[in-house]
Amino acid sequence: MTVGEVMSKDPVSIREDDYMTHARQVIRDNFLRVLPVVDEGNRVLGVLSDQDVLNIRSSKSNVTVRGYIRETPLITPDMDLLRAARELLDAKQHHAPVVSSSLDRSIVGILSDVDLLRHIQPTKRSPASVEEIMTAKVETAYPDDSISRIWDNMLHWDYTGIPVVSHKKEPMGIVTRIDIIKAGYARIGTANMHGRSSGGSMRVEKVMSTPLYSVAPESSISEAIGEILRNDIGRISVTDGGRLVGIADRHDLLRACLEGTGL
Repeated sequence: MTVGEVMSKDPVSIREDDYMTHARQVIRDNFLRVLPVVDEGNRVLGVLSDQDVLNIRSSKSNVTVRGYIRETPLITPDMDLLRAARELLDAKQHHAPVVSSSLDRSIVGILSDVDLLRHIQPTKRSPASVEEIMTAKVETAYPDDSISRIWDNMLHWDYTGIPVVSHKKEPMGIVTRIDIIKAGYARIGTANMHGRSSGGSMRVEKVMSTPLYSVAPESSISEAIGEILRNDIGRISVTDGGRLVGIADRHDLLRACLEGTGL
């Protein structure tokens, strides 16, 4: 199967001379992690990371996109999905623009790790369980943590979501960048994020999503992928006896699927 068969067409993009404040609004409005940057001929120059864009604090700025462009892998519609998956993983990107050809960099679509996980299956050499690929050291939040602190941590660590646990370490839910943006609190530098309410800033419990979707440590890679796709989430928590013991994101699972493919 090729990239052209699974990619999304008509991707949102931005010009290199646009202001970063405009790019921030585009990313917020469309809940994007990566925003392709094109020239006047609609040719891909690179991408903007949401981490770079959302870190901008000012509501008004004449800083343009040009100075923040990141390199992106060359992915074309005729590329095999396994090769495209390796390119995405090596670039540490969750989305990448698809260009017409190696000679014509006109943007024709965008490929995501979700597109790949829908069509790539684990191999016989893939790890047998989620426990083998999960990250055991998990950063968590408490329901009474301030949203402003969690938002800053997300951008600093480049996390899209952080599990929420009680002070007894019981899993409760998850707070994601999209949760914060949808709730209207991600207006950096304004009262919406740091505004006072009931003696303190807004709390995580006001915006977190529940339940915390999870699998057991012995669950297969396929089971974990199924949960991620079914619930449209970026990562799956791993729980054992009501205790959070790990987390696996889409890249962890995609990497597991490439085991034994030679890529």
